[in-house]
Amino acid sequence: MTPRERFSAALVYVMVATSASAAAIGGPKITLNNGLQMPQVGLGTWKSEPGEVKAAVKAAVGIGYRHIDCAAIYKNEEEVGEALTELFAEGVVTRDELWITSKLWNDHHCADDVPGACSTTLQHLGLDYLDLYLIHWPVATGCTGDVLDPTTEETWRAMEALQASGKARSIGVSNFSAKKLSAMRAHAEVFPAVNQVELHPVHRQDDLLSACAALGTHVTAYSPLGSPDSAAMIDHQGAAVMVQPAVVAIADAVGKSPAQVLIRWAMQRGTSVVPKSVTPSRIEANFALFDWELSDAQMAKLSAIEPQTRMIHGAFWCNPEGPYRTLADLWDEV
Repeated sequence: MTPRERFSAALVYVMVATSASAAAIGGPKITLNNGLQMPQVGLGTWKSEPGEVKAAVKAAVGIGYRHIDCAAIYKNEEEVGEALTELFAEGVVTRDELWITSKLWNDHHCADDVPGACSTTLQHLGLDYLDLYLIHWPVATGCTGDVLDPTTEETWRAMEALQASGKARSIGVSNFSAKKLSAMRAHAEVFPAVNQVELHPVHRQDDLLSACAALGTHVTAYSPLGSPDSAAMIDHQGAAVMVQPAVVAIADAVGKSPAQVLIRWAMQRGTSVVPKSVTPSRIEANFALFDWELSDAQMAKLSAIEPQTRMIHGAFWCNPEGPYRTLADLWDEV
């Protein structure tokens, strides 16, 4: 090989290595209906205990994550904010390189309460704006009667005002059925950019994915591993997801962990995904997703698991005196 050829080969190697390294920072992005791009894989922070989430966020960003999923009800946004402040001060990342999502809790659905709730979240996070702000549930605390009060329309008008003010660059919903999301067409001037819902091979929600696609709303998968650490808290069988025979067999075949297979499955379906962990090795493994893929046959096998079971079942919102007397009312399922 001549010196020129060796130089060219070395240059190609450096270019490929640099490209691969750049791709690992943030990972692939999803373009939302407002044209903004959201990193496809984020760090979930639900159930991250005080004293743990700060280190988890700093580890994740150091590894390459650029999407952090938060919520007021998680009661840890101040600690997330401490991590962000330190990351900015240390020059690890800049604000515009991160995508930060948070969520409006059920007790702040009145139009007059929405701005204050968002301001509190921003204060806790130490930020001037959110990249995405979601209505956490189609539920209003203390509501009785047949109709949701405050209505989704009232809450959504206030969310639209937040976006117009610049405090939330994108707005969306979480835990909304296709029926509830579709009903928003009658009043929404800005249609939800995202619907964040439980998704994994034991609860695929195929019809909801199709409906959201038709409506132009992107779907984010929460609890992609089945949320095994909330099983005792809300009485479900989430631990069953990672030990499904199909999941274990495919993980063995591709030389990856069951968690990696589940997250990769979510990615290849076109959803974004926010796995939670506070363990650095698992945070890193959950982001090692971009240089391999599942085959069509493996995707099909994972997408054929039966029976289908919702883990975050929502039974805690059923009230014989409220608009959701049964789970069928909440999820609009027969």
